[in-house]
Amino acid sequence: MIPTAKDVVIQARDVHKAFGELEILKGVSLDVHKGEVVVLIGASGSGKTTFIRCINLLEDIQGGSIRVNGELMGYRERADGKLVRDSESNIARRRRDIGMVFQRFNLFPHMTVLENIIEAPVQVLGVPRGEALELARRLLARVRLADKAEHYPAQLSGGQQQRVAIARALAMKPQAMLFDEPTSALDPETVGEVLQVMKELAEEGMTMVVVTHEMGFAREVADRVVVLHQGELIEEGPPAQVFGNPHHPRTREFLSRVL
Repeated sequence: MIPTAKDVVIQARDVHKAFGELEILKGVSLDVHKGEVVVLIGASGSGKTTFIRCINLLEDIQGGSIRVNGELMGYRERADGKLVRDSESNIARRRRDIGMVFQRFNLFPHMTVLENIIEAPVQVLGVPRGEALELARRLLARVRLADKAEHYPAQLSGGQQQRVAIARALAMKPQAMLFDEPTSALDPETVGEVLQVMKELAEEGMTMVVVTHEMGFAREVADRVVVLHQGELIEEGPPAQVFGNPHHPRTREFLSRVL
């Protein structure tokens, strides 16, 4: 099925981001469609992590716009067409639609696995505790950690903690999931268990934007691979095209180093 404008979950248009004098994103535009897995690759410092942090409003942008399900993220449009900062309550409401999994797991160390997962649904969405617990147990089974519900993060391996982090994000029933190098902090033997959970999410139709250095995952799971270089989107296409016949010389140079 050919995607249509109505299928667009995330729409970035001419996104600019700078830290002081250092320009990180130089006009990035990208559409992510419902059920699509988009993998962002590129050298360190190319702007991949900054871009997805802008999608989730963890970083403000200096130019352009980002919409999720057609709604502006972080801003509202005035009658004269200018964008102004939105209210914090609206920002928080829109951020709920986007789940995010970080390099570091960011679990609360003083809470059990179950408590980590139910915290946001109960406190932010107002889900009754019993209902949240039921959902959390289903999600733990989904990431194959049903037997770890009463454990604390320090009792888990890195791969197990990351799978809990994925379950925690899913507990908010997001419209899309962002993954920021979710395996980069893991021991090699635990990388596969996290990538397998992500692969299953993709097969179930979750809209995903993934920053990763795992080229095998990108080849196998991505619907589209996007290459960033020095803050610019220089190439995008199906994995077979980007990996097998890259058009941009910078893409060819990057892939020659990492493959």
